[in-house]
Amino acid sequence: MRTQVAIIGGGPSGLLLGQLLHTRGIDTVVLERRSREHVLSRIRAGVLETGFAELMHEAGTGERMDSDGLIHEGVTLACRGRQLRIDFEALTGRHVVIYGQTEVTRDLYDARDKAGLPTFFECADVSLHDLNTDTPHITFLHEGRETRIESDFVAGCDGFHGPSRQAIPESVRHEFEKTYPFGWLGVLSETPPVSEELIYAGSERGFALASMRNPGLSRYYIQCPLSNHPDDWDDDEFWQELKRRLPQDAAETLITGPSIEKSIAPLRSFVCEPMQWGRLFLCGDAAHIVPPTGAKGLNTAASDVGYLFRALLRHYLRGDSTALGEYSETALRRIWKTQRFSWWMTTLLHSFPDRSEFDQRTAEAEFAMLQESEAARHVLAENYVGLPY
Repeated sequence: MRTQVAIIGGGPSGLLLGQLLHTRGIDTVVLERRSREHVLSRIRAGVLETGFAELMHEAGTGERMDSDGLIHEGVTLACRGRQLRIDFEALTGRHVVIYGQTEVTRDLYDARDKAGLPTFFECADVSLHDLNTDTPHITFLHEGRETRIESDFVAGCDGFHGPSRQAIPESVRHEFEKTYPFGWLGVLSETPPVSEELIYAGSERGFALASMRNPGLSRYYIQCPLSNHPDDWDDDEFWQELKRRLPQDAAETLITGPSIEKSIAPLRSFVCEPMQWGRLFLCGDAAHIVPPTGAKGLNTAASDVGYLFRALLRHYLRGDSTALGEYSETALRRIWKTQRFSWWMTTLLHSFPDRSEFDQRTAEAEFAMLQESEAARHVLAENYVGLPY
């Protein structure tokens, strides 16, 4: 089989890239390690930046996002009894959309099915070959048979544990990593959200986040030790701890119910440089990971897709490969800014086991600066709704 762009990874970034390229007549094949049902069962982020929403529209897949997504014009931060609403619209003229990653993925799969585009699920032993030549190809096992796909380019959208990043020689790769000494215990419940907008709360007991998927489905998180397991927390214990960390007015109106999903995610920051080698280009978690505090994981993957899509268009439609050659450098400039923002939000709102009194006072001063300075609030809002790309 031959295609113009072989995409490894059937998550939202790989699917979005494939759909965008399809709208411009560029052929793609998508390979996914797991089943479609497994991909659609993943519970992930649901805050979409302005740029992500625009790409969904450009791909022709924004209809359900527009009808079912929730427009959020601001967010509330709370820190040790103080509250502050960041007004995105007033500060930037933009907003974010609350629309679950699962729904984004479903919309993109539906569009790919409708267009009859080839997608291989449950691919094993995926190997990338001849990436530093003009004729790269991929081999993999599918339904017990070895399959080969030849392509002009390979897009590695296969996450942190996929084979794409590992195909870049170790002598070329430079990886940066920071791990945090805690995780997020997340609970999904069929209850109305406690607030119309997200609440990020920092307290002496640790961080908490009140979020949602839709008006009848809430997503809540609390900071917890990495040694914890979801089974260590029954529902009542989770709700009581969440109430202790949320602002009092929110805690008093919180509606609780049985959890329908419970998991713990460790927090880490990771960047791989470069994001390209020969005809291989990395997108999303294959190249970078952020702590979820600033809602940048899925959105930064989308910015990668945006850069790569435009670069491939210039190559195929204009015969100009300049942007492809500059893809890694271009994407990394924005990625490091989102890394900074995610680190800053995490540091501001979480309790660190080794935090000194000096560190705590500077965090409190940072929050006071947000309260007193419109310029500081503008910087936060500008980063949260999404830097341009």
